[in-house]
Amino acid sequence: MTAAAVLTTALAQRRERPGADLAESAADLVAAATAMARRFRAGGVLHAFGDDDADARHIAVEFVHPVIVGKRALPAVAHHASRAAHRLHHAAPADLALAVCDAPTLRVTDPSRGPVVAALAAAGERGLLTVALAGRFWAGPPVDHLITLPADDPLVLRELQVSAYHLLWELTHALLEHGPDGSTP
Repeated sequence: MTAAAVLTTALAQRRERPGADLAESAADLVAAATAMARRFRAGGVLHAFGDDDADARHIAVEFVHPVIVGKRALPAVAHHASRAAHRLHHAAPADLALAVCDAPTLRVTDPSRGPVVAALAAAGERGLLTVALAGRFWAGPPVDHLITLPADDPLVLRELQVSAYHLLWELTHALLEHGPDGSTP
């Protein structure tokens, strides 16, 4: 086997198991999307934030400006992680918070030790639906829906998180259109 073939095989295997684990998270993703659809039906606004502000902006744009014809725009706003906790104190209880936590081995138990953790705690205190996309060692505040993505490689974790929030977007729209609570105009 050539060196290029060995490298290609090693890279594929590095992503194979985490990708299968994401597929095994299907029930958790559907449960989170169902709760998100219910909040949107009730007039809720999605508040997105994360360790990387680009994720928050990406998520908000996906919901506000869908690229698929026929998908309705849903209210969403992106927050810088450092200001999210303060801004969420002004959110409505019908709103929802979606956090992307990049560290695959995050072991935070004190909410004041990180802006994403503090924002999730603030959202929970306010009654928002809380959804977190995190690495396998999440030890932050309790959230309504925790999607743990078990990649040890931070780059693979990022790929899984992007896939997971795209799946949440698609599932939420599918449930709004055809879900158990009826379609939304």
